[in-house]
Amino acid sequence: MNTNRWVRLFAWQRMNKNGKEGENKGQESTEMKKEETTKIKTCFYDIERTYLAVWLTLDYICDFIYVFDTVIGFRTGFLEQGIRVKDLSRLKMRYLRSSRFKWDIASLLPTDLLYLRLGIHTPVVRINRFLRTGRLNEALDRMETRTSYPNTFRVAKLMLYIFVLIHWNACVYFSLSNYIGFGADEWVYPNISDPAFASTRRQYFYCFWFSTLILTTVGDTPTPEREEEYLFLIADMLIAVLVFASVVGSMGGVISSLRDRDNVFFPNHELVKGYLRSRRISKELQKRVNDWYQHLHINKKITRENEILQHLPITLQTATAVSVHLPTLSKVSIFQNCENSLLEQLVLKLRPQVYSPGEYVCRKGDVGHEMYIIKEGKLAVVADDGITQFAVLGDGNFFGEISILNIKGNKSGNRRTANIRSIGHSDLFSLSKEDLTETLLEYPAAKRLLEEKGRQILTKMGMLEETDELEEEVEKTEDKVKRLEGSLETLQTKLARLIAELESSACKMIHRVDQLEVQTEGWEGIVAEGAQGDIEYQLKVKEREIGDGDGEGEGEKEDEEEPVVEGERGVCDGGEESLGEKEKKIETHK
Repeated sequence: MNTNRWVRLFAWQRMNKNGKEGENKGQESTEMKKEETTKIKTCFYDIERTYLAVWLTLDYICDFIYVFDTVIGFRTGFLEQGIRVKDLSRLKMRYLRSSRFKWDIASLLPTDLLYLRLGIHTPVVRINRFLRTGRLNEALDRMETRTSYPNTFRVAKLMLYIFVLIHWNACVYFSLSNYIGFGADEWVYPNISDPAFASTRRQYFYCFWFSTLILTTVGDTPTPEREEEYLFLIADMLIAVLVFASVVGSMGGVISSLRDRDNVFFPNHELVKGYLRSRRISKELQKRVNDWYQHLHINKKITRENEILQHLPITLQTATAVSVHLPTLSKVSIFQNCENSLLEQLVLKLRPQVYSPGEYVCRKGDVGHEMYIIKEGKLAVVADDGITQFAVLGDGNFFGEISILNIKGNKSGNRRTANIRSIGHSDLFSLSKEDLTETLLEYPAAKRLLEEKGRQILTKMGMLEETDELEEEVEKTEDKVKRLEGSLETLQTKLARLIAELESSACKMIHRVDQLEVQTEGWEGIVAEGAQGDIEYQLKVKEREIGDGDGEGEGEKEDEEEPVVEGERGVCDGGEESLGEKEKKIETHK
């Protein structure tokens, strides 16, 4: 009621100022319409006035969702060093200390109480609900990472943003037209008193169309006449430049991403076509190549799986390959009952291959370097003429498994025994001999099992020579026992030699310790009497050596030194004689 009074007072004041006291009833009805328009301070007010209960219900349902989202925030886990934290106390403290909690609380402030002051038709008081926009962006980002079609989702998200921007701009244009006056000039919205422009649907569609013209820089809009109109167009033009740049950049990124994906999934067709033209390859061969590429693109066949999965860690690579290829690999008879770890390593070695109609997968007599598993398609076992068919292999069949096992006695010598040709486009998995051999080095038991299965298959086919089987059993039990006995005797001889050397070393060590003890006792006596007697003794020995002559002195030296050398070599007698002579010399000196 207060609002109505102020509106009427303002209208009366304006009437007095303009000197229009004698307005007719038509003018009074126009003023009443303006009163209602001012009272309802939202865009497209007819919708809100007509469906007020629906709008209020939707508003408070959104408020309930916001409250529920806030409660969920207290129980939302987070990653710490790659481990998800589930402790409720830590989750609460982290959420309370985060900036997100502040924005969430601000968005839930009961600003609706202003309805009591401003009236129920002022939904602008709920503008704080826009503070939840960050949560919407977070939800869209998480959906993009989880969806199987991220590029399509990016385009849809971009179109949603553009639609919302055009919608808001249309609302501002309608409000500006209401402020200036409907039908005041050609630029604003036409007069709503005209029945053609009075309906709410026509109002929204016209404003949305006008906003689209401005933001897409298409033009063809009326020339503005007021300052407000110029300012609005300037702001819209600047926004349109940014929107246009973001749209072009986003679409370019999506197209570039799609192109990169195709280049990773499929070989580059243009390069191959250019090469075939430059080398003047025959039209028939070019047609076969083009058909092969067309088959890949139409049926979404991927021939470069390993290059795609190499971006993942080895554990995820193995898990992905196991889920895709393990059921196919387990159908091969020679790999049945093998260890799961062996099969998990082999699935990473599988290579997808696509064969065209009439193309030979292998020919009779060729040396086999890989085995094949049929994923999809049909292959025919044909005669040398290429027409007569002996059998047809379908999905899940395999061939060439014996050629990758080096089994002795194989009459075919690891060569192909049949001609196999693709009837239509066939998808196969190949496993090379090198990959299998490298993997079996870590699984000797599985290697023996596979070879035994291969011998059984060759025996059923009559392709295993008996002489070779006897050659494999040349080493019988007796020969093995003799060889083990010879090895045992050699080890015993070496052990006896080592024991003798150990005893000799122990004896030498004992004698050396005894010598050191005796020498230590003699040094104590010499030190007790003093160093003077030792010096005189040494001088007498030198004089005697000089007086006896060179020959005798040398002989005596040799006689005296020999026992010492023998004692050092570990001879017990020599060591005792040398010690006795030294003791006699010490007594004579005393």
